[in-house]
Amino acid sequence: MNDLINDYLHSLKVERGLSDNTIISYRQELRHLNDYLTKEKITDIKKIDRYAILDYLDELKKTGRARSSSIHTISSLRKFFKYLLIVDKIDVDPMVNIDPPKRAHHLPSVLTTAEVEKLLQVPNTNEPLGMRDRTILEVMYATGLRVSELITLNLNELHLEMGLIETIGKGNKKRIIPIGDVAIKWLNRYINGPRRILLGDKKYNEIFLNQHGHPLTRQGIWKNLKAQVKKAGIEKNITPHTLRHSFATHLLENGADLRIVQELLGHADISTTQIYTHITQQRLVDVYDKYHPRA
Repeated sequence: MNDLINDYLHSLKVERGLSDNTIISYRQELRHLNDYLTKEKITDIKKIDRYAILDYLDELKKTGRARSSSIHTISSLRKFFKYLLIVDKIDVDPMVNIDPPKRAHHLPSVLTTAEVEKLLQVPNTNEPLGMRDRTILEVMYATGLRVSELITLNLNELHLEMGLIETIGKGNKKRIIPIGDVAIKWLNRYINGPRRILLGDKKYNEIFLNQHGHPLTRQGIWKNLKAQVKKAGIEKNITPHTLRHSFATHLLENGADLRIVQELLGHADISTTQIYTHITQQRLVDVYDKYHPRA
C-alpha cells in the first residue's frame, strides 16, 4: 500500500504538476487510510471494498471531523482509487456510490435596520474623511454595490438628477441602479466639499479617495469598516459584503420582488439571489421564537 501511495503521489507531481502543499495533503489523507486498514488487518489492496471505506468514513465521523474535511477526504480517495483502477492494481473501484456529505449552506450575516442606523452614526462628518466614510456607508446600503464596484465608481457614472448610478459588475456587465434621496444628499455634500479637499491638484475620476487623494482600495474600505463596526458596538462578523446582504434582505422583507432584487444585485442566476429568501424566512422564525408566548 505504501508503495502504491508513493507511486500515485509521484504521478501527481510529475504528470499533473501539483504543488508541494497539495501533494502533502493527499499524502496525509492516504496514509491515514493506510493506518486504518492496517489496524483492521486489510493488507490486500484488492480486498478493499465499499464497506471497508464506509467503515473508515464512519470512524472519521466519530472523531468529530468537520463536514468540509469529510468532503475533501472522499474526493482524495476517489482520485486515488481511480488511479489504481487505471494502472490495473484493483479490479473494482470501492468508491463507486459513495457520495460526499452535502456542503452546509451558511446564511450570510446581515444587519438589522437598527444596526445600520448605529453604524451610519459612527463617522465624524465634520471631518473630510468622516464625511467620506458616511457617504460610503450610505451608498453601499442604498445600492448593494460590491466593494470592487464601489472603489471604481467614478463621477461619470453618477446620474443623481435622475436618481440613478451605473456600474460595471462581474462579467463586465453594466447595470443601472436606483439610488435614494438620502444617499444622493450625502454624495453631493461629499463631492462638492471633502472630496475636493482630498483630491487637491490630482486628476482622479474615482469618487472615493484616501487621505492622500488617491483612490481607495478594497483593503482600505475593509479596514475602515472594521473600525466603524467596533465603535458602533456591533458584535457580528461584519464585512463590506454584509451591507450588500443587508440591502437585499431589507428589500425582500419590505415586499420587493425577487427578480427586481436579482437585477439590482447584478446576479446572472436567480438561484444566487434566492439565498436572501432563506435569510428573511429565518428572521421570521427568530422573531416568532422570541416574541410568541408559546414558541
